[in-house]
This record gives sequence, C-alpha cells and structure tokens, in this order.
Amino acid sequence: MISAAQDSGGEEAAGKWFDKANCTFTEIVDENHTISALYNMVNVPTGVWIDEEGMIVRPNETAYSSNIKINLGGKELSSRGGDYVEAIRDWVANGAESKYVLSADEIAKQMKPRTSDQAMAEAYFQLGVHFQSTGDETLANTYWEKAESLRPESWNYHRQDWSFTPSEAGGNWMKKFQALGDEDYYAPLELE
Repeated sequence: MISAAQDSGGEEAAGKWFDKANCTFTEIVDENHTISALYNMVNVPTGVWIDEEGMIVRPNETAYSSNIKINLGGKELSSRGGDYVEAIRDWVANGAESKYVLSADEIAKQMKPRTSDQAMAEAYFQLGVHFQSTGDETLANTYWEKAESLRPESWNYHRQDWSFTPSEAGGNWMKKFQALGDEDYYAPLELE
C-alpha cells in the first residue's frame, strides 16, 4: 500500500497528516500532482488498485477507510468506506480471483480519455503549480483559475488553490459543496 499526498506545499504542508496518522505503509508527498494527473483523479481520498504485474485492476474511486455520513448545511456527504476496506481485504486474500477485481473490459468502460478542455485544464493547473513553486502567486492564481473554469468538477484543483489562503478555504469549499445541488460530492462506490 502506498499513500500519496498531492500538495504543492510539500512535506511542510502534508507531512503532519502522515505523522498524525502514524502510517505503517509507504507515504509520499507529490508536490507536482503527477499521480492525480496520470490517473485523472478529481477528488480525495481516491484509490487505484494496481496488481503485482503493474496492471490496474480497479480504476480510481472514492477510498475512505470508514463509513462517513454527515450533513453539511442541509446537504449529505457520505461514503461507504467500510465496504471499501472489506473489498481491499478480499483482494489481498484472493488476488486476481477477488470478486472486486475488474476485467480489462470493465476497466476500459470506466476509464474515459480526457476531453480537450480537461487536458487543457491539466496543463493550466500544472503551470499554476510551477508558478506557485517559484513564488509568483499572481501567475499561479491566473492559471489555477483557468484550470478550475475548464474543469470545475476537479476538487483537487480548487483545493490546491485554496490551500494557500487557509482563512478562506473552508468557506470556499462549503460554497462549492452547497452549489452541487443533487450532484454527488463523491461518485457512488460501485461494489457488490
């Protein structure tokens, strides 16, 4: 198991969460957001199952470690984390024979190529990350805003942008969360 924090703030921003969790598995901080870019992740926590041969056997999906069901301003946020953990345990015990391992055809159906807007959004986001790392907040914000406008469903883009203005982050998140209306914050977990 590998846990990767996607945070341009690096170890200083993300390391405290790993320390608090007292992890017993490999942890990395991905300052360049390479993992979320490669696997087309739009929210956290997200998990991808990759077998010993390097093949994806479950594409990215919500990956909580316990059930969550909370009401935030009249809108529910929930996740079947307990079921997800049980599915992982089944995969560890049964490998390729696990009922949760998907066929190549099922994976292909779930994994969709990026649209041109999504690809452009990723490029803008990466430029924002670069300019933030050089200390140019104005250019970073310019490119992050472009990325967020092209791919508003990417909570990762918004969250990274907001992380540099902590006093506004919670309010910005709540406003965007409430604006979802009937849409889900997390895609429903598809497990038997």
